[in-house]
Amino acid sequence: MSDNLHPLEELCMATMPFGKHKGQRLTDLPVSYLEWFSRQGFPPGKLGTMLATMLEIKANGLEHLLTPIKQNLNK
Repeated sequence: MSDNLHPLEELCMATMPFGKHKGQRLTDLPVSYLEWFSRQGFPPGKLGTMLATMLEIKANGLEHLLTPIKQNLNK
């Protein structure tokens, strides 16, 4: 990912690199999968931080904040 991106832009572009949801955008991961990671332990590094952030966004009903970013990225 580029260092020039806003963290939420980067989050919207990131995909799951492994596992059951490999290749799926982090923003599209089911809450149950994010909760599983929360219980098992998020992966180290940036991916773990992004997954934890995505869980917080979804758990607090803030996904609407990502909608304009996702729409902008799809242009």
